[in-house]
Amino acid sequence: MLIHQPGKFYLLVEVEKDSMEPVFYFLKDNNYPVFLEYDKDVITRYLSTENNAIIIKSLVSEAPVQNIKGVTTITVEKMLVDIFCDDNIFSSQQGSEMKNIFNEVFNKYTVNVNRILRYADRRRKKSAIIKYLKTVSNFRQQL
Repeated sequence: MLIHQPGKFYLLVEVEKDSMEPVFYFLKDNNYPVFLEYDKDVITRYLSTENNAIIIKSLVSEAPVQNIKGVTTITVEKMLVDIFCDDNIFSSQQGSEMKNIFNEVFNKYTVNVNRILRYADRRRKKSAIIKYLKTVSNFRQQL
């Protein structure tokens, strides 16, 4: 789905807010390159030098997740909203790359737009994502 492949990869682990520090210390004690608090500076300074770093984030309440073979993971709708909302972590997926991702997802998958809007509303970005979705060609075809 990406036109430009990122040079560095990281793993996002989203957990309940009360579990963030225990998960962080568990991973740190097991010698994983893990980050609990992040902003643009942390990402630029530290994540750019780490291979396969792990970022611990708080899971937004009522985030759309699914269970696949006993493993809780995100839905495609959550992925789209997160890319749209979090331009620090997903900085290399912004601009034309984000538009390409949205177009490819709407082209290849069944996307629940109501789920996107509900989650975007939880992230206080509903009106912004509605405006953005109107610019996505494969979304406009669904209207």
